[in-house]
Amino acid sequence: MMENKAKKGGRAAPDTLDGAERRAMVALALVPGVGSGRLRALMSRMGSAQAALGASAAAIASVPGVGRDLATQIAAADCGESVEKQFARAEEIGAEMVALGDANYPFLLRQIDDPPAFLWMRGRLPVAEEPARALAVVGTRRMSPYGLRVTGELTEALVREGFSIVSGLAYGVDAAAHQAALDAGGRTIAVLGSGIDRVYPARHRRLAEDLIATGALLSEYPMGAPPDGPHFPRRNRIVSGLALGALIVEAHEEGGALITARLALEQNREVFAVPGSVHNPSSAGVHRLIQKGEAKLVQRVEDILEELEIAPGAASAPAKPAPALDPEEKVLCRALAASAGPLHINTLCLTAKMDPAAALAHLLDLELKGVVKQMAGKKFFLIASVDS
Repeated sequence: MMENKAKKGGRAAPDTLDGAERRAMVALALVPGVGSGRLRALMSRMGSAQAALGASAAAIASVPGVGRDLATQIAAADCGESVEKQFARAEEIGAEMVALGDANYPFLLRQIDDPPAFLWMRGRLPVAEEPARALAVVGTRRMSPYGLRVTGELTEALVREGFSIVSGLAYGVDAAAHQAALDAGGRTIAVLGSGIDRVYPARHRRLAEDLIATGALLSEYPMGAPPDGPHFPRRNRIVSGLALGALIVEAHEEGGALITARLALEQNREVFAVPGSVHNPSSAGVHRLIQKGEAKLVQRVEDILEELEIAPGAASAPAKPAPALDPEEKVLCRALAASAGPLHINTLCLTAKMDPAAALAHLLDLELKGVVKQMAGKKFFLIASVDS
């Protein structure tokens, strides 16, 4: 296995970009042919996205990897209206932009050779001070009953050990891993191959909404971007880049899971593989990884912990005491606890018999205490047990 493991924690960059620079980054990204690599190159050479957007075609053409034709397109780009639509759509769905220069940009992802210049995010990522303990769990879309069972068992065990679960929201192993993490009360992160406002497959929209409550939905593609075929192999570098390693449960001899395994190896991440039946085609890919010495054979979660040099039970910690709540906060929490799902602020105020302005102030305090989470559309739900 690899000797140079990804770092397990660290402090993120302290600076945060202003609104004008964010809009310039989005404007550049909307120019056809400007991918993440070229965007970073433009910003590096010109000093900022704003400077790159205002530079001459000749100056832009001097940037490595940017030819004359693309430089002409960038210099002539007028993306003001399109950029505003991107941010308006983000506000509408409760998404935010996380740029490479932001303090909350994922620490492990920052280490890879080709990190996204920015991501659109719904939900939340682990804070920078937390240990970067995450594992990608991926596999075939044509999952067997055995694959479903093993995915559930290993994911649940990983969650108990304090891991966030990263995957791609696809059919099969991906969706099973996300759901198992949620069922175990853990955090899971999904990376899309489409715009963050176009969850694909559509059947997983409910799953996407559920995981946003404690985890995150991420995409480097613009709002409205369709689930185009080339997007998915490209997004796999983010799936593996967010994690200490990748666990391949089932994979055919060709497919996205093996692409993720290859990318993980290139990123100096660990690769793990679950053996299966020699008669099952969905085990052929993982067996090949094991044969070539590119993946560690995994039968139980301890096999993963040993390779990552993590002691079993190391994530366990004494339960935090319940935060102190004032009477109005307790009323709001009781109303949220009695609901089958998130409550809109208007419904919550009616139930709690509270003025909206006062309720919003208390809800903000409850969010800061880690008791309540707000969704898009001013909906709220309880995320921690409290003494009411």
